[in-house]
Amino acid sequence: MTKLATTMAALIGTTGAALAHGGAHLHPHGSDTAWGLVLGVTALALAGAMIMVARNRG
Repeated sequence: MTKLATTMAALIGTTGAALAHGGAHLHPHGSDTAWGLVLGVTALALAGAMIMVARNRG
């Protein structure tokens, strides 16, 4: 379970980072970059919580 949570964390975090990076290129003055960062940070926080829960159950 921990391995699955870690893998999901990596995928979600990478997606958030890609959104932030892509938003910066598409709209240098827009808010897409901020939303990408928010999504990335939120995803990492959720993934961290999943890992903690998985460790506590294991």
